[in-house]
Amino acid sequence: MADIKKLQQLFLDYLEENPWNQAPSGLYEPVNYIMQLGGKRLRPVLVLLAYDLFRDDVKKALPVAMAVEIFHNFTLVHDDIMDAAPLRRGMPSVHTKYDINTGILSGDVMLIDCYEYLLKVNASQRLKQLVSIFNKVAIKVCEGQQYDIDFEKRTDVTIEEYVEMIKRKTATLIAGSLALGATTAEAPEEDIQHLSAFGENIGIAFQMQDDYLDTFGDPQKVGKKTGGDIIQNKKTFLILKAMALAAPAQRRQLETYFSGTHFDETEKVERLTLILHQLNIPKLTLQIKQQYQDEAFRHLDAIHAARPEGIATLRELSLSLIGREA
Repeated sequence: MADIKKLQQLFLDYLEENPWNQAPSGLYEPVNYIMQLGGKRLRPVLVLLAYDLFRDDVKKALPVAMAVEIFHNFTLVHDDIMDAAPLRRGMPSVHTKYDINTGILSGDVMLIDCYEYLLKVNASQRLKQLVSIFNKVAIKVCEGQQYDIDFEKRTDVTIEEYVEMIKRKTATLIAGSLALGATTAEAPEEDIQHLSAFGENIGIAFQMQDDYLDTFGDPQKVGKKTGGDIIQNKKTFLILKAMALAAPAQRRQLETYFSGTHFDETEKVERLTLILHQLNIPKLTLQIKQQYQDEAFRHLDAIHAARPEGIATLRELSLSLIGREA
């Protein structure tokens, strides 16, 4: 069945069939709101794709896919509160539409509900393993968020620390989605590990591409003005690599512009982008992205799937993510 659109629709139908209609409405209405805001539903689709590699009764993995999507949206609700973000997917964020207390409490109930969906899986012999994987993923995502917060206050962040942060904050949930799907299908442990490693490396490659596009992407294709990370003083791979390679004069310029927010934004983006080009950062960023992509596919090719056509689908999906221009 390894058809991405069919799996997306299968999940959307399941989501539609399982709304949060219970009382009190003040707690559950915001959950329905965030869960219906759209998005690519990438993580639940990865759960279903991973399951489909080993078994053909993919509907049995829908509760796990739901748990993953609820958790992902829970993190968005709380992230938006921490970032004071007014919008999410072009609509008011939960705490903006309702209030901060509601955002915190509705997010909390979402996290708890994840376990209710895991308990619906008809694979009791793997339930302990599923919960263990889910817990490890949840903890790592929180650790990644804390690292990201800590890095805002530091001037000595290394490239290795940055990669570790995005591994936990972004890549872990992609890897965990695949591992959870394969575990639900009772796949061999070796294949679960390869799928997880594939997801982790693809997640890092995805973030490298995201960093690249934010500064060097075509605004017409990206759909937004480039340079947002520079304006917000984010220590992305591009900036950290530039700091490592910069001559003293270039480094002083980088540090000056990253020391505050009182500069003209257009000038700041133009000056720093010029330095990045001088240091060959665009090429170096795409090279490191390619290294993670190659490592990901090495693990993907090592999987012994009962339904190997799904391997090609996973490769196609991952290439669409990390090769995107927007």
